[in-house]
Amino acid sequence: MTETVYEFGQLVKGTPKSRASIRTVVLPELIVPELRRHLDTFAGDGPDGFVFVGVKGGQLRRSNFSKPWARALAKAGIPAVHVHDLRHTGNTLTGEAGASLAELMNRMGHSSTRAARVYLHAREERDRQLASTLDKMARRELRRSSGARKAGQSGTQRARGRPKGSQRGSDDHGR
Repeated sequence: MTETVYEFGQLVKGTPKSRASIRTVVLPELIVPELRRHLDTFAGDGPDGFVFVGVKGGQLRRSNFSKPWARALAKAGIPAVHVHDLRHTGNTLTGEAGASLAELMNRMGHSSTRAARVYLHAREERDRQLASTLDKMARRELRRSSGARKAGQSGTQRARGRPKGSQRGSDDHGR
């Protein structure tokens, strides 16, 4: 993204808000064919054309977008969703996919962690996934530690992965 349009009564072309906003975002392969179809069918002409244009091919404005967006949602059977909600959803899912805060900031074009955190939302489904993962980890550790207890290892030795009778060595750097 290298250019944006701001609406101040009239549309004004400009650069994004910050240097971090100038970026390339890699998209999931699943949506690339649909995006190509959209660009070929609906976007402005040429490499500098706008990705989204109004129904008559002009620059997209809130005033010429809200009604077609609402009709499209109704036709698809989707409850009222603001376009900006998609940014929140995409970044929440990207975080759930394992992106670090720095990676999320890069994808969103944010230069501060405060701005990036606004887009991170906890979801009940993800909470269940985390609990399930913790359950599996705990069960695995219980099985492992059960065997270690039988071998006579202390809890500290088990946690540090040391065999029974081992002492701190040079690999501990004197700690």
